[in-house]
Amino acid sequence: MTREQAEQLIQVNADKIAPEFIETIRERLLNADEGTATAAFAGLKGTTMMTLIAWLGGSLGIDRFMLGETGLGVAKLLTCGGCGIWGLIDIFTAGGRTRKYNANKILEQI
Repeated sequence: MTREQAEQLIQVNADKIAPEFIETIRERLLNADEGTATAAFAGLKGTTMMTLIAWLGGSLGIDRFMLGETGLGVAKLLTCGGCGIWGLIDIFTAGGRTRKYNANKILEQI
């Protein structure tokens, strides 16, 4: 993949990726083929969507399940979002957790 193509993929999806992972992703994109790189960016989760899900279904742990955190999702479900406190905290941290999830997903695929 060319440097220009890698930069374009990163710029288009910069709001969905944690900033601390961008340089590592950039390096790996340069060594990846175009099809694999494009596929890695295909199913990224939106931070706004995950924040909304955390707000609406946070006490049921839906946001945690969607980010692959099954154990925490079950714990959140059984405690009704930690009596609401855990659910409230997750509304404010959903964006950051989603960006890290997306970055790790990209790094696994390229």
